[in-house]
Amino acid sequence: MIKLRSKRSISKLGNGNKATSPAEKDCRSFTEVKWELRPGGMLVQKRESNLGEGDGLITIRVTTVSKWHDISIESTSTFGELKMILSLVTSLEPREQRLLFKGKERDDSEFLHMIGVKDKDKVLLLEDPVLKEKKLLGLARGQTFNNPCCTISV
Repeated sequence: MIKLRSKRSISKLGNGNKATSPAEKDCRSFTEVKWELRPGGMLVQKRESNLGEGDGLITIRVTTVSKWHDISIESTSTFGELKMILSLVTSLEPREQRLLFKGKERDDSEFLHMIGVKDKDKVLLLEDPVLKEKKLLGLARGQTFNNPCCTISV
């Protein structure tokens, strides 16, 4: 995140020739605007949030069929980066994983905060059924070829 400071002038409200108090002068003079650079490259005014300065970590509960994992990750990370972390926790490679959030499968290039993933949200992790089937077929073929009691003629 890039922090830029700029000053925004607030125009005078038509108060005619009335005298203004010092408090009104302070309010109208300048207000500080904080800017942030979004992952897409857009420079926008910083949103107010409950998180502290520089604290962008969120905790996501990733559930599988039988287990769940609490993962702490930056909110500006991508689903691909989440898959890399999950590959360390589970035995699944990132290409074997399918991540679903709010009922939709998410691409590796999508950012968590842009999709709306917030702290303590849940993401569903499924194993890709096509790769799972290929893996099982490969194991079944490997067992028949390596089995010394069976002879296979080609």
